[in-house]
Amino acid sequence: MGWYIVKQRISGTKRYPLVLMLEPLFRCNLACAGCGKIDYPDPILNRRLSVAECLEAVDECGAPVVSIPGGEPLLHKEIAEIVDGIVARKKFVYLCTNALLLEKRLDKFKPSPYLTFSVHLDGLKEEHDKSVCQHGVFDKAVQAIKAARAAGFRVNVNCTLFDSASPEVTAKYFDFVTNELDVEGVTVSPGYAYERAPDQAHFLSRRKTKDLFREVFRLGKGKKWRFSQSTMFLDFLAGNQEYHCTPWGNPTRNIFGWQRPCYLLGEGYVSSFKELMEETNWDNYGTGNYEKCADCMVHCGYEPTAVNETVAHPLRALRVWLRGIRTEGPMAPEIELKSQRGAEYVFDHNVQRFMADTHAGDKAGSDGRRREKGASARSNAA
Repeated sequence: MGWYIVKQRISGTKRYPLVLMLEPLFRCNLACAGCGKIDYPDPILNRRLSVAECLEAVDECGAPVVSIPGGEPLLHKEIAEIVDGIVARKKFVYLCTNALLLEKRLDKFKPSPYLTFSVHLDGLKEEHDKSVCQHGVFDKAVQAIKAARAAGFRVNVNCTLFDSASPEVTAKYFDFVTNELDVEGVTVSPGYAYERAPDQAHFLSRRKTKDLFREVFRLGKGKKWRFSQSTMFLDFLAGNQEYHCTPWGNPTRNIFGWQRPCYLLGEGYVSSFKELMEETNWDNYGTGNYEKCADCMVHCGYEPTAVNETVAHPLRALRVWLRGIRTEGPMAPEIELKSQRGAEYVFDHNVQRFMADTHAGDKAGSDGRRREKGASARSNAA
């Protein structure tokens, strides 16, 4: 990753991707309270990106890492072929899963240093099952993680924290996944306030996020917790870095196309990665610029900033790594919100447009099949 960034900087490239968020479907076998990803009509939930479309997006984007979220990717019948194609390109793949199907599907995959199963695990048993709105999911996920580790796969856990998170319980959770489950790392982030999420009451504000992570990291002093994120991003979560997000750092490709401006916000779609990068008005988005971004501190926007800062200022990053995350003292200045533009609500419009395009495509395909059938019948009669 570091060498990739250095090459981009040497070439003078201003905006470049670090992680492709490849979302091959929206369908999921859970309905989590904090998720706004599955609120679509069935014709959309039944759509899938093909293997060819997925690999074309990987090649078009060129990012060294591909994260495959959803929906639940293991519901995609060709997910193993998609992963194999990405691994063959020597891209690092993080296959995000709630793990309900993981143990059953393990034999479809091959262990590789390029493949990591990133298991959604939002805390210990009580916290996780409450988050996913279903009892027993934590136990199934833990069993699947152990099976994957025993089979030689790389595994990390993906944890989202909400305002009900207890620092003490969160610290116990980090102990559990590091020591008992022996995962390679934890991807941790505050939840993003999806406008379509069923539960709108428990998303963290930026100040609450910083207070929570300071207390968690204070409890973790001297422990060997392993995070799959940069130290500078963790320092940012604790309120010690003043960052603006880098929305193009983790571009998203899903069944609608290339999503503007980021994985969290579906404000519009374009047909090519080039169009996404060159024709998006990036200054319209981010904390301080747009109301929907006001409380966001999520890794898909801020981890690219932190990684770029690490490469640009390695000595500064080294000092943070050596001293650990600071949990006392003043925080970095907060971004001013008074000039941000108001939120635009475009979800219904995007869905209606996609449904209309789908209907038009289906009708054209049906008409074409009827014409072919008629031509075939006339040929046979002749």
